[in-house]
Amino acid sequence: MQTCVIFNPSAQGEKAEVLCARAQGLFPNCVWRRTSQAGQARELASQAVRSGFQTIIAAGGDGTANEVVNGIGDVPGGLDSTHFGVLPLGTINVFARELGLPRHLAGAVKVLKEGKTMTIDLGRVEYTAAGSPRQRFFIQLAGAGLDSRSIELVNWELKKKLGPIAYIVAGCKAIREPQPVIVAHTQTPVSGQTVLIGNGRFYGGSFPVFPAASLQDGLLDVCVLPKVTWPRLMAAAPGLLTGRELCSALHFSLRSVTLTSTSRVILQLDGENACELPATLSVRPRALRVIVP
Repeated sequence: MQTCVIFNPSAQGEKAEVLCARAQGLFPNCVWRRTSQAGQARELASQAVRSGFQTIIAAGGDGTANEVVNGIGDVPGGLDSTHFGVLPLGTINVFARELGLPRHLAGAVKVLKEGKTMTIDLGRVEYTAAGSPRQRFFIQLAGAGLDSRSIELVNWELKKKLGPIAYIVAGCKAIREPQPVIVAHTQTPVSGQTVLIGNGRFYGGSFPVFPAASLQDGLLDVCVLPKVTWPRLMAAAPGLLTGRELCSALHFSLRSVTLTSTSRVILQLDGENACELPATLSVRPRALRVIVP
């Protein structure tokens, strides 16, 4: 089976180059394609599908994985004909943790070589940009409010040096700003200052914000935080660490939800800001074939 690895050399700064060199030695019988700028992984993935590669592996973080899946989905029939794998080289690697991939490189490569697959749900976002309707897929998570604003404020040089701590620093900046109101339109619309949406259990690392979520249930799990303050976040910390639902938040599961706001609010997908609200998020059941342990 022909395999193409799409590698993001900027993941984890210089560490990614070292890990990539080791991975190439462990996984030599495949074609490697390097990205040189944001968004290029999507284009390379589409080219790989059209070139007949049956397995495409994203070597990088969650953002690289998102781009690769979108590139596969850009080709008609691409999702049906392609196996998707993850070689976690990024800062946090939420999706890799969701799948239970080994954290050490040799173990992750071994899983990819064995090639066992499962089909999982795939999130989809519909929005408007430059006056035209667009769509984009997401694998693990989406969010609007404090988390997407924090991503916007991340200092990328600091991220290369300190990894996840850079997000904490950005979050401290974001929480001091006025928080916009976001409306999640369901049968009974609900509003809050942050909306988190999960396809799987984990959000932002090893925190099981959606403990009852499944990658194969055909549903998105939604968490609406009515108000975001330091005391509320501190009160929520024990629940995050133990896998309990956030008691101050509204939780529900559904197949589709539309998010709107009267303020400028960005929507992030798999840890990368993607578009501005309004946006409609839905799920495509069992749409993606993923290599798993």
